[in-house]
Amino acid sequence: MKKITITIARQYGSGGRTVGIRLANELGIHYYDKELTKIASEQSGISESLFLDTDEKFRKKGFLKTPIHVYNSEIIGPDSPDYTSPDNLFNLQAKCIKELAENEPCVIVGRCADFVLKDYDNVLSVFVHAPHDFLMEQAGKVQPLKGKELEKFCAREDKFRADYYKHHTGHDWTDAMNYDLCLDSGKLGFDKCVEAIKAHARVRFGEDVFD
Repeated sequence: MKKITITIARQYGSGGRTVGIRLANELGIHYYDKELTKIASEQSGISESLFLDTDEKFRKKGFLKTPIHVYNSEIIGPDSPDYTSPDNLFNLQAKCIKELAENEPCVIVGRCADFVLKDYDNVLSVFVHAPHDFLMEQAGKVQPLKGKELEKFCAREDKFRADYYKHHTGHDWTDAMNYDLCLDSGKLGFDKCVEAIKAHARVRFGEDVFD
């Protein structure tokens, strides 16, 4: 098949991760999500736990006191004390994302991959969202929370994703103009989301894109 990359951003509970996994499995290509931190760790020599701890720190404290730092692909070298700064850790993961897009067809979830790859012609960017009730129903299947507590948890997760995206891209995470395709998984269901992505790819890249 052609060497295309499909990036997926998603609301918590929308099933964007499920859509990505099903899509990758159907196409027989690799799915990348949390594995990106492991790849970046192996390439940079920085402990994977530092990547994970940095994400967790901002998940708890937010980005409010951190100036926006729009990704520009510049990587600080290991001789600098800023080599393990949060922004450089992001840039190291972005470097991995670019290498994947250049070398293999794949599905990449999160990590502002749509923005990192915005100048690549072989990329299809997707945002998966859903109505509130659907989000709560799906989130309740994996979280031991109910009612207002579940709503608060989902709101915190989405705020982290929105702040993370804003910090690294300067754009609003839910703005449809950031993506090639926006899908309501509550209306379509996961399998039809997969079919919609494949259909869009065939229109965009040609009927033989998956041959």
